[in-house]
Amino acid sequence: MKKRLTGTGVAIVTPFRNDQSIDFKSLGKLLNHIIEGNANYVVVLGTTGESVTLSKDEKKAVVSYVVEVVNDRIPVVVGIGGNNTQEVVDAVRHYEYDGVSAVLSVSPYYNKPSQNGIYMHFKTIAQASPVPVIVYNVPGRTGSNINAETTVKLARDFKNIVAIKEASGNLGQIMQIIKDKPDSFLVISGDDALTLPMIALGASGVISVVANAYPKEFSNLVNHALNNNFPEATALQYKLLNIMTALFEEGSPSGVKAVLEILKIAQNNVRLPLVPVSEKHYKKLQGLARAMAE
Repeated sequence: MKKRLTGTGVAIVTPFRNDQSIDFKSLGKLLNHIIEGNANYVVVLGTTGESVTLSKDEKKAVVSYVVEVVNDRIPVVVGIGGNNTQEVVDAVRHYEYDGVSAVLSVSPYYNKPSQNGIYMHFKTIAQASPVPVIVYNVPGRTGSNINAETTVKLARDFKNIVAIKEASGNLGQIMQIIKDKPDSFLVISGDDALTLPMIALGASGVISVVANAYPKEFSNLVNHALNNNFPEATALQYKLLNIMTALFEEGSPSGVKAVLEILKIAQNNVRLPLVPVSEKHYKKLQGLARAMAE
């Protein structure tokens, strides 16, 4: 599992048609684009996939389609998280894992649990899950942080908690985790722009948004960094930096969906409460996409 989750994971978008139904044809096109771009695995039903706006039937259909199209070419990770521990555990326990390698589970949002509450939440999930679990720390979305001590304790206490997707942006905290974690436990960047410095500190890769659009370029960046070829990795970092930053200026996945339309991969449709990027920002993204193609 350590080898399978090293490198570039892609938090895939869920393409929608103009009538807001799921665009499975574009989803298939996106998956092949990502696999042909040498990404190492995909994550479905994450934040980038607008999972909170999908019905249970839609979620099931999306995962089934992703597994079918991927066809064991790369691992598939599925997002199963929430702020009701028992509901998450029930979902994890009764999930059909055919073709699914691991679960990505976000820290409970809105409730603002203590560190012990966070620990107990993931302990309960780990004991219920038949597949490896990746913990997801994203304080900017959840309203609470998983500190380094809690992360390391989870890593040491539960063999099937195999990694953390760290999107706190706190490099001091990230270094503490890397310093104290078991060797088998992976620290995965949850922030595209910080992936290079995190790998330099000992992270194993990324779960990326920008790699929906630019899987080859971002996978090359990550692979160069993992192979200690930092001059090449740094050159790619600065080539991608402007567009990486711009993708999040008016919300995600609104930014990357605009770029996917510019690249003729999927339509620029999101579900409320998200809205498409402004016309001004769309034009900015067009210019950045042209620069990437040069």
